[in-house]
Amino acid sequence: MSAETGTGGTGGTGTGGTGTGTATGTDAGAGAGPGAVEAAGSAAPAWRGGFGRLWAAAVLSRFGDALRGAALPLLAVRLTDDPFLVSLVTACGFLPWLLFGLLGGAVADRVDQRRAMWSVDVLRGALMAAFALAVALGLATIALLIALAFALTTLQTLFDNAATALLPSVVPGSALSSANARLMTGQQIAGSFLAAPLVPAALALGAAAPYAADAATYLAAAALIASLRVTAPERKPRSPGRTLRRDIAEGIRVLWRDRVLRSLCLSNALSSVGMGALIATLVLHVTGWLGAGEAGYAAVLTAYGAGSVLGGLVAGRVTRRAGQARALFLGLVLQTGCLVVLGSVRGLPAALAALGVFGVIGMVWNVTEVTMTQQRSPAGMLGRVSAASRTLSTGSAPLGAVLGGAAAAAWGLNTPALLTAALFALGALALIPALRVPDREGRPPAAA
Repeated sequence: MSAETGTGGTGGTGTGGTGTGTATGTDAGAGAGPGAVEAAGSAAPAWRGGFGRLWAAAVLSRFGDALRGAALPLLAVRLTDDPFLVSLVTACGFLPWLLFGLLGGAVADRVDQRRAMWSVDVLRGALMAAFALAVALGLATIALLIALAFALTTLQTLFDNAATALLPSVVPGSALSSANARLMTGQQIAGSFLAAPLVPAALALGAAAPYAADAATYLAAAALIASLRVTAPERKPRSPGRTLRRDIAEGIRVLWRDRVLRSLCLSNALSSVGMGALIATLVLHVTGWLGAGEAGYAAVLTAYGAGSVLGGLVAGRVTRRAGQARALFLGLVLQTGCLVVLGSVRGLPAALAALGVFGVIGMVWNVTEVTMTQQRSPAGMLGRVSAASRTLSTGSAPLGAVLGGAAAAAWGLNTPALLTAALFALGALALIPALRVPDREGRPPAAA
């Protein structure tokens, strides 16, 4: 799925990094320093030292979040049978991004990102430990679930933006693409293939067990991140009286003036609307329109997860051969085709194949988009630039969910997939301006 709106442990859509070059115009980005690409091609990051610990923190945290994410809806429906209250738990997982996402990016650019990350993880670990205790004592309520979802995502707005501003301080610029791929692939495996099968076993130990495990992974991740020894990115001296509002506005301007970043943001927002529509109705599509039941739904999720892992393994090779912008453009075209198949071919094998390929391309998109944002953001501004883009895409997903539900009710359970296909096609068109700009790896414009 091309645009992650994700919630999640360490890094959300992948633990990114800080570009440390300087902007030089409309298509400016990070041209020098640790965040820039050092040579054509892509090197592999060394596991020893900082990257290995950052990777372990990301995977551990995603594992715990996956346990919590699978158990929380089950707890919610035991606490209330009111669909509106249950939906509020999900809504509060998005709302803080709209309220605080831009602020989180501005703060992330002002502080020590490593310290911000481990401090946030300690707070999240304490919150989850307290919640696990409440569940164990039978004190959990639906109001407590709603408050927990809001608090965790509020903290995540700072954590994810700080994480996106750290990676180039840990690995050389030539290894950014490979490092992002390894982080995202490890998180996908931990969430989809390690944690998910353990949820029944965790619940058998007690209703509080998944939440206690999530608390433990937060604290372990905090210890790993605190042990990192990184060089703080260069920052321009801040003028006296400079406000957070001005910092936020500067990040938005940089995002809008850079042709590639602007195209990525618009494409991401359009595809996120589509993803909201698809995710909200996929269970109805598979169990209702395809008639494949719960086993079929589990199968398509597994196919998507397996495709995502494969995408992480081949992402670097794809972008080296095709070029970054061209890989994204062609990927969205292929994903549009997958969605047309999903919405028009009434058979489970076709759905499995479509979502498997969709997952491969989605992971290539995520790795490439994060890497390009790291490479093109000016020194000390990656937190704000990524926050502006992430806030727009995350805010688009609930709109898509509403549109998907309305389309399914009005025209049939397969129409959200076709609606998503149309939005992905528009997303591909939004990327066309980026095809005329050279890659940061020195590749000529794709349009040439």
